[in-house]
Amino acid sequence: MVRSKPPSKKPNRGVDFKKIKRKIGKKLPPPKNQTNTEIKSKAIVLPEQSVASERSGMAVNKKGLTLRELLQQTSHHNAKIRKVALNGIRDLVLKHPSELKLQKLSIIEKLRERISDSDKLVRETLYNLLKTVIFPSLKEEFTGSMISMMMAYVFNAMTHIAIDIRLMAFKFFELIVISFPSSFLLYAEKVLDNYVDILKNNQIYLQDKSKLKSVLAGLVRCLSLLVDREDILSNETKILEHECLHSFEVELPKDHSGMPSVLKRIEDLVPLLVNSFHDSALSIQAMPVIDGQSFDCILYTLQNINMAVKVVVDEINRPHMSHEFSSILPSNGNKLMPNTMLMYLKKLGDSFPVGKIYHSAEKEGERFFILNLGITEIFLHLITWIDDPNLFEKLLHFIETLLLKQGSRNLSATKTILEKQLVSIISLFPRIVAVSGGWRLRLLEAFTTAFRNCKVESTHCLAYLAAIEEMLKDDSAFKSCDPDMLSYQIVWLQELPNLLLKLGDRHPPLSKIHLLMGYHFQVILKLLLQIGQCSPQNSPLASEYNCLQWRLKEFYGTQVIAGPVNYGPFIKLPTDCQELSICCLYYFSSLNPDLLQSITFCCLCNHLEPSVLLRIIEVLESAFRAAHLPISDYIGFLVTLIARFKVYPAQLKKLGTRGWTLLER
Repeated sequence: MVRSKPPSKKPNRGVDFKKIKRKIGKKLPPPKNQTNTEIKSKAIVLPEQSVASERSGMAVNKKGLTLRELLQQTSHHNAKIRKVALNGIRDLVLKHPSELKLQKLSIIEKLRERISDSDKLVRETLYNLLKTVIFPSLKEEFTGSMISMMMAYVFNAMTHIAIDIRLMAFKFFELIVISFPSSFLLYAEKVLDNYVDILKNNQIYLQDKSKLKSVLAGLVRCLSLLVDREDILSNETKILEHECLHSFEVELPKDHSGMPSVLKRIEDLVPLLVNSFHDSALSIQAMPVIDGQSFDCILYTLQNINMAVKVVVDEINRPHMSHEFSSILPSNGNKLMPNTMLMYLKKLGDSFPVGKIYHSAEKEGERFFILNLGITEIFLHLITWIDDPNLFEKLLHFIETLLLKQGSRNLSATKTILEKQLVSIISLFPRIVAVSGGWRLRLLEAFTTAFRNCKVESTHCLAYLAAIEEMLKDDSAFKSCDPDMLSYQIVWLQELPNLLLKLGDRHPPLSKIHLLMGYHFQVILKLLLQIGQCSPQNSPLASEYNCLQWRLKEFYGTQVIAGPVNYGPFIKLPTDCQELSICCLYYFSSLNPDLLQSITFCCLCNHLEPSVLLRIIEVLESAFRAAHLPISDYIGFLVTLIARFKVYPAQLKKLGTRGWTLLER
C-alpha cells in the first residue's frame, strides 16, 4: 500500500489590509488622515473704524464713495461699474460743487478716457454728464489746455475701428464746440478731414439712416460756426477786454491765415455732399411715402451744401483776401470760385426741381417744396456764377411761385423749417431783382403781394422790411425815374402805417410778446424815418410820405366829438421807438393840423414821460423853424400846453427849467 503524503502547512503571514464589512445604510466614518478645515474665531468689536474716521469731513456721494474712488472706478474692467461710477461723480458734483472747481483737471483727465469706451451705455452716460453738469458748471473756468486734453481723445476716437465709437466722437466734438464755440476755429481743419473720411465711406459706415443723420447734423453745426466766425471772434474779443484771465486769450486765431486750408477741405466736402444728395433723392423719389429719416438726411445734406457755399462766397467777397487763398480759387473771368465745386453744383442744378411739386400728395408735396427751397437758397448765393439760362429761368419761376403761395397763405408745411428757409430767400431778394432782367416786374409784383398779406407778428414781415430797406439803401433808389419801381416803392411806403396799427396794443405791456412787438415797431419806424430823410423835396415819394399823416393820426391818438381820447400805440411804446416816431414828424413838408391835434392829445396824457414831452416840443420847434409848421398851429399847440400845466401846477415841476424855456419861446 502506497503511503499518502501529509498535507503541507501554509506559512502564517501578516494581514496588510483588514477588510471591514460595512452594513448597508450606515454612515461611513471619516478617514483617519482627514484634515480638519474648520476655523473658529471671535468677533472683534472696535468703538470706531479707521476707514470711517478718514472719511469724516470728506465729500462723498450717496453711496459714501469719495471723488478719488469714483475716478478710479471709471477704469474698472466691468462696464456696469464704470457706468455707476460716472453716475456717482454726477451725484457728488451736484452735492458738492466746490469739488468740481478744485479737482477739475483730475476729473477731465479721467473722464476723457471714456470717450473711446467700448460700452455704448458708458459713452452715453459720459456724454450726459459732460452736457448737463461738467461743461455748464465750468463755463467760465474751462481753459484752453483742458479743451486740448479733451480734443486729443476726441480725435483719437474719430479714427477708432468701431464705427459706433467714431460716430459718438463727432457728438462729443459737437458738444464741446456748442459749449465753447471759439474752440472750433482751432480744430476746424482736422475735424473736416474726419468728416470727409467718413462721408467717403458712407456706403460702408452709414447704411443706417439714423447714423447718417447724426453725422450730417453735426456737420451742419460745424459749418454754421464757420459762417458765423466773425461774430464768434468779435464776441470773444469783447469778453477778453473784460476778463483778462480768459482761457482763450492766447489761443484764439487773430486772423484768417488758417482759412485757405479750411477752404480746401470744404472743396473736398461739397462733391461728397452732392453725391449723397443725388443718392438720397433717387431713393425718396422711388418711395411711395417718404420716411422721416430719409427726409431729414437729404434736408441736412442741402443745409450742409448751403453752409459750405456761404463760407466760400463770404471769403471770396472779403476785401482783403489772402494771396494764399486766392491762389487756390481758379478764376472765371472776374469771378473766383473753385471749379470742382462749380462742376458738382451744376450737377445739383440739373436735378432741380426735385420731385413732383404740384402732383404729389399734400404732405409729400410740402416736403419736396422744402427741398426745392433749400436748392434755391444755395443757387441764390451763387447767382453771379450761374451761366445756365435754363437753370436761371427755373429758379426765378420757383421764387415767383413761392412768393405768390406765401402771399395767398397757401403754405402749411412744417413751420419751423419753412419759416427759416423763407426768411433766407426773402433776405436775398434785392440781389435777385438786380439780375432778374425780364422777370423783374413779375418778381416785384409777387414780392409786394406777399408783403401786404404777411402776418405782421411773423419773422417774414421783418425779412420783407429788411429787403425793402436794402432796395432803398442806395440814393439812386430815391432818385430813380423808373415809373414801375416807383409805383412799388409807393405801395411799400403806404403799407407801413397799416403795419404800425396792426401791431397795436394787442398784448400786455410787460409780456414777452409785447417786447418782441417793440422790435417790430422799431424796424418799421426806422424804415419810415429813412424814407423821410432820403426822399428828395417835391418828389413823388416825398408827396406820398406827406400823405401818410392821415393814417398816422390813429397811431398817436384820436377823439370822437365830446368823447374820450382813444390813444394809439405811441403812448405805450418803448422810449427808443417813441424817439423814432417823433423824429419822423420833422420830415413832413407841411404838418397837418389833424396830426398835430393827435400829437397834442399824447402830450396831455398823464402816462407820457416828461422827457418824451420835451422831445416833442423840440422837434416841433425845429419843424416850425424849417417852415414845416404854420405859426398859428405852433402857437396854438404851445398855448394848449401852457393852459394844461396851469390847471395842474404840480406838472410844471416835471418840465423843469429847460421845458419852461421852450414854452416861453
